[in-house]
Order: sequence, then structure tokens, then C-alpha cells
Amino acid sequence: MDRPLLNRRLAEFGTTIFAEMSALAVRTGSINLGQGFPDADGPEEVREAAVRALRDGRGNQYPPGPGIPELRTAVAAHQERFYGHRGLSYDPDTEVLVTAGATEAIAATLLALLEPDDEVIALEPYYDSYAACIAMAGARRVPVTLRPDPEAGSYRLDLDELRDAVTDRTRLLLLNTPHNPTGTVLSAGELAEIARLAVERDLLVVTDEVYEHLVFEGEHLPLASFPGMRERTVTISSAGKTFSFTGWKVGWVTAPAELVTAVRAAKQFLTYVSAGPFQYAVAEALALPDSYYSGLREDLRTKRDVLARGLSDAGFRVYAPSGTYFITTDIRPLGHDDGFAFCRALPERAGVVAIPNAVFYDHKDEGAPYVRFAFCKGVDVLREAADRLQKL
Repeated sequence: MDRPLLNRRLAEFGTTIFAEMSALAVRTGSINLGQGFPDADGPEEVREAAVRALRDGRGNQYPPGPGIPELRTAVAAHQERFYGHRGLSYDPDTEVLVTAGATEAIAATLLALLEPDDEVIALEPYYDSYAACIAMAGARRVPVTLRPDPEAGSYRLDLDELRDAVTDRTRLLLLNTPHNPTGTVLSAGELAEIARLAVERDLLVVTDEVYEHLVFEGEHLPLASFPGMRERTVTISSAGKTFSFTGWKVGWVTAPAELVTAVRAAKQFLTYVSAGPFQYAVAEALALPDSYYSGLREDLRTKRDVLARGLSDAGFRVYAPSGTYFITTDIRPLGHDDGFAFCRALPERAGVVAIPNAVFYDHKDEGAPYVRFAFCKGVDVLREAADRLQKL
């Protein structure tokens, strides 16, 4: 056929870098610090809750389209429990929607809320599905770049640049905090300025908060809890990162009823429903005691510090994250400036797999010398990876 098979909106998107690098890890027998999944399952009681649901015949057939009532109630209770002191609460019947992970929630939200040629501002570097979903909606992405501060060892948002990026065609801000891949946690002051901008320009906001419980410095503050934001914000989260069952693909949307209705209109034609028995298990997981959440955070903080020390000792410039599963490093001190070439050679050189940050950028040059490592692995695995990287 003369006509290209892949439609023009998706022409720039091929096989994801995660698939490529994970395949490379298998082929070379390398330690995979590329993709963000734990190497051990989450709480045994949560896994057993899924087994119990399967055996009891709960969720083995189609669950309700919006999600089982037990999970919607648990999500609403979770928001009240952790953010009720900031005035945030949701009606489980009309303001909560269960999705096939956060990725489907993002896709359904953008497909529902965007018209062709709308502009969407996203913080660059960004999770690769953002760009693909914006493209599928026929909208145009407008990146605002988080830039590294070597002295502070962190990435920062330029609020003036964000404000300047808004035009009359801007429909929506797509935010991710805690931020993948940089580990940035937006501060109360930054979020307050974003909220003022959204209200002033009458913008919708979609917030990806899947790492909400993985904050090591600072505090996670939902943007929806800021003045004027609840009525214009779609908040997205999921069970995968919080409970270490990433394969279950259970996510959710919380938002005002009219926004949830809009998102559900798109979601019903994507998966319609998914993960029936796992929904019951996640409903129980969300009720785990505070000690679980604090223990998860401290465990990952320890792993972050182990890998950060190892990377620094190996010669990388390390940007220690305030949250998430990931550490961004600068490879220039090692004599390299092309993250793609570095990551493709790293398995053979050191037996470790990482991800080039440039894949998360529209402005590829901005991300070229940076490489991301995941630390959501066992401490022994991280120490072994650090030892292997000493070869560099």
C-alpha cells in the first residue's frame, strides 16, 4: 500500500524505550534498573484478598462500569483520610471512576476533554504516554521544561515560563507530582501559583499523582485541594506503585461529577471494565494502617540512598529525587553526552540497564546527557548494580 499504515497522529511513536531496554536486559542477563516495577510483590494480605475474591467468584465476570462499589468507597475514604484536612472529599457514587491503571485514566481523560488543536501544557520531561494520548486526541502538546540545578542536586519548575506558555488555545494543564522521571515534588508555593494561573485563565487541570505516597522530602499536596481547583481538576492515581502490584492495572479518577461523567464516556469504549477480582483486593489495600504507608516510604528512601551512593561512586552526577522510584543522573562526568548510546552500550559494558531521559523530551537536546535508574528493587540487587557500574 502507498499510504502509511500508522495514522499520522501516532507516526512519531514506535516501540517504547521500556520494551527495547527490557528486552536488552533479558538478552544480556543484565540487572534491569530501567522499567519502574518492583522485583518483589506487595503485602501478602493484599495478594490473599485477590485470591479470596477469585475463589468466592467476586469479579470473575464483568464488574460495574464505574468500578465495584467497594473500591469506589475505598478510594473516597482514602482521599478523605489523607487529604480531608485540606478540605478534599469525594462522593464514591458520582465522583470516583475505576480505570485500567493510571495510564488508561490519562488516556480516557484526555480523549474526553480535548478537542482537535487544543493546547496541552505538560512538564517536560514527561512520561511517554502523555505525548501519545495528547496526539490521539488531536491536540497539541506544549512542553514546559523542568531544568536541573547542579548545585541543589534537583530539578526546578520556572513558573514564569509556565505562565508564558499559556495562550488562548490552552485547554488543559497536565501535571505529574511527584514527578517521573526527575523525582521533583512540587512545593506548596509552586502549586499555589499553578492554581492561581488555572483559575485566572479558566483552565482544566489533570494531575497524575501515582507516586503520592512515595515522597522522601517535602509533602505531597493534591492540587485539587487548593482554592478554586476542585471543580476544574481531574486527579489520577493507582494501586501499582503504592502496593507493588503493577501488573494488576487498577487505577482511578477522582473529580467533580460532571468531569467524571465525561471521562467515563471515553473510558467505556477503551477497556469498559478490567481487573475485577483485583478491585476487591485493592479496596482492602487502601485501608491498610498508616504504618504500611510510612514503612513503604522509608524502605524506598533507604533504597534510593543505596543506589544514589553507588551511582555517585561510579562517577555519575546524581540528582537525588524527593519522590518516586527513579534517580536521574548526568553522564557527562563519565565522558559521555548521548544518553541513548550510553544506555544501549551499558548492558554489555556493565551488565546494567537504564533509560535515556531524552525519550521523555520534545526538546531532545535538553535531556541528551541524562539517564534514569529505577531503585524499586531489592537492596542486594541495587548493591550488585552499583558494584557493576564501578567498571565505568
